Amino acid sequence: MRPDTSNLSWHRSQISKEDRQRLNGHKSCVLWFTGLSGSGKSTLAAEIELRLHQQRIRSYILDGDHLRRGLSSGLGFSPGDRSENIRRIGEAAKLFVDAGTIALVAVISPFREERERLRSQFAAGEFIEIYVKCAIETCEQRDPKGLYRKARAGEIQQFTGISAPYEPPLRPDLIMESDKQTIEQSVSIIMAYLQNNGYIEEIRL
Repeated sequence: MRPDTSNLSWHRSQISKEDRQRLNGHKSCVLWFTGLSGSGKSTLAAEIELRLHQQRIRSYILDGDHLRRGLSSGLGFSPGDRSENIRRIGEAAKLFVDAGTIALVAVISPFREERERLRSQFAAGEFIEIYVKCAIETCEQRDPKGLYRKARAGEIQQFTGISAPYEPPLRPDLIMESDKQTIEQSVSIIMAYLQNNGYIEEIRL
């Protein structure tokens, strides 16, 4: 049962999101990287954060593994807990966007319905879904954490792509094929997207 929130109120700041964006010199949004474990979501998000920093653009990574250690440390991996984990990450991302920052979220987020629900909670254009597409065979070959090996051995239950489903986006804003593109190519495509759609100014080399 959800707790009673009827006595809570939203206190409006005298500083708006648009004020913060003007101060920062760029728009804010969330880049939501979704894909299988080992597809390269965290690696790509880290490279984008570095490039944005070099361009003096304020950004911050919300990585699924990191958030599991803090914000969602009390959650397990049941369907209900996974859904709550995504909800919490979405709420955190909304705060960063309101602060005028570009949030980079790297999390499997396997279900389309949950991702579309997240998108509906942001203003138009503020939720950029990036599908980091990669053949599961390649993800298994990479297996940086040894998770696929454990899942195949039955040591991890409900593992996305093996014993639990992953639903690829039907209409993502961007598709990065990490088993076909270099990291440099993917970064260039995403940075160009941000510039061409007015999130950031012309990229300074």
